[in-house]
Amino acid sequence: MSPAGYDPRTGLVVVDVQNDFADPAGSLYVTDADAAIEAVNAEVRAARDAGATVAYTQDWHPPDTPHFAKDGGTWPVHCVAGTWGAALHPALLVEGEQVRKGTGGEDGYSGFTVADPVTGATTPTRLQDVLQVAGVERVVIVGLATDYCVKATALDAVALGHPTTVVAAAVRPVELEPGDGERALAALRDAGVEVR
Repeated sequence: MSPAGYDPRTGLVVVDVQNDFADPAGSLYVTDADAAIEAVNAEVRAARDAGATVAYTQDWHPPDTPHFAKDGGTWPVHCVAGTWGAALHPALLVEGEQVRKGTGGEDGYSGFTVADPVTGATTPTRLQDVLQVAGVERVVIVGLATDYCVKATALDAVALGHPTTVVAAAVRPVELEPGDGERALAALRDAGVEVR
């Protein structure tokens, strides 16, 4: 195992480092995302050097979905499939498979599952398959945003039986309410996630 904790049985999951979240011109910009991207890139390099698998999640919504406030949901329009906002940020080091979520208008908080915004019924994404094929046992999670997609992805990773680590320096919160980021990390610790 490398000093950074990576080895060929580890999967690094990079969550939603997309323009709408990571660029100040994005519709749902996460404060200090540029610093998070630097830390994410350092993790990607360490993971690749150790022979770990790297996978990237992307919100990939249709133009109309109950996930968006204009259609009765919570969020401003963001990460619409094929747009600038949905693209991975140009400063991000991309060296792995990309898994898109929310493609059918579902809530796509977790990289592992999407949820019907009306019924709440969940269905899996391709992420677990990508990790299983690569022989991944342990999961490290970085990206945006701590209090939503990072948290949901980490909780699902633990539920699927993966020892899971979130790298605190390589995540940032949206914070609809002040303190949401710290509360999310506390909830992850309570669920058995290592916060490094």
